Amino acid sequence: QVQLVESGGGLVRAGDSLSLSCAVSGGTTYLYTMAWFRRAPGSEREFVATISWSGESSQLVDAVKGRFAISRDDSKNTVYLQMNGLIPGDSAIYYCARAATVGWYNPNPAEHTAERGYDLWGQGTQVTVSS
Repeated sequence: QVQLVESGGGLVRAGDSLSLSCAVSGGTTYLYTMAWFRRAPGSEREFVATISWSGESSQLVDAVKGRFAISRDDSKNTVYLQMNGLIPGDSAIYYCARAATVGWYNPNPAEHTAERGYDLWGQGTQVTVSS
């Protein structure tokens, strides 16, 4: 059974950094677009970052541009989210997701930032940023 396992969350202070990892167990990241989403208390789950199956394209939500970076290492079947300059507004459960289709990365941002493009999800890792 293919599973996504997130790690690296924790409790930090504003301005600190965290590095989240998402490892694919029983499967691969190779040729799959990968993404991170997050859900803050009382809010809907929202898109954070995506990286294309080739690694050549990525996109971040405006709120984290300049602070977060997404990367991948297909030799380790792992995707990363480096988070710098954390603020309390970044507090959320962070979820990793894998695209439903091999080789998919829609040039329309509205598509590859939407949950419907992903069919494999991790359980999430909690990130809490204190002020």
